[in-house]
Amino acid sequence: MRMMGIRILFIDPIGTTVFDKDMRNYLNEYKRKDTEIRTMSLPKGPKHLEYYSYCALVIPEVLRIVRKAEKENFDAVIIGCFYDPGLHEAREVTNMIVTAPCESSVLIASALGHKFSIIVGRKKWIPLMMRNVINYGLKDRLTSFKAIGLGVYDFHKDEEETKRRLINAAREAIAEGAEVLILGCTIFFGFYKELQKIVGVPVIDPVIASLKYAELLVEVKKISGWSHSKVYEYEPPPESEIKAWKLEL
Repeated sequence: MRMMGIRILFIDPIGTTVFDKDMRNYLNEYKRKDTEIRTMSLPKGPKHLEYYSYCALVIPEVLRIVRKAEKENFDAVIIGCFYDPGLHEAREVTNMIVTAPCESSVLIASALGHKFSIIVGRKKWIPLMMRNVINYGLKDRLTSFKAIGLGVYDFHKDEEETKRRLINAAREAIAEGAEVLILGCTIFFGFYKELQKIVGVPVIDPVIASLKYAELLVEVKKISGWSHSKVYEYEPPPESEIKAWKLEL
């Protein structure tokens, strides 16, 4: 069966284009030949999502972009933050495939080893990410979270220092029993390959994970018709209500 090309929209859910070019180049490096990638950030909003309140602020715009992407005939959307902001809400309001970095990464990691650890920038990030891991049913597969004491905009300022901290955190996690490591932020892009060689276990890059998971689910949908179920959790709101209540979706 010959597959048609896949169109994927990667949303960086922050109000700045600072990462757009690098992210687009990175995604194009790992996509399938027949996958078309478009990247975008939000027209306004917080410049990072290191605080939960910032994360909540961007979800309405993410939902609007997802709805628009479906009208523009995209096959999938990736919500490009490891908090997975609006993931379940987006699946509720569209028939497209929607993926996000944390869910994609932990599902792939759980297939590559019994236990995994997640390396993050700041301890602040851990509680929300922990709730996501629990929600995804994988708490018992998680060995630990490791924070390296850097914010999103610090990772690529001094990459050698970031690598040093990642290596230390990775070795601690492996000593505690982790068989797979996950880099818990999309702006860790580019670090996984060298780290993986040094520590000798799979290191999941969440950007690549969410991309490949999206491609897989789109292919499965095109071949078999399997997609996000619209019973119970992802049951969509009535379009009549959205229109009558003048909701901006």
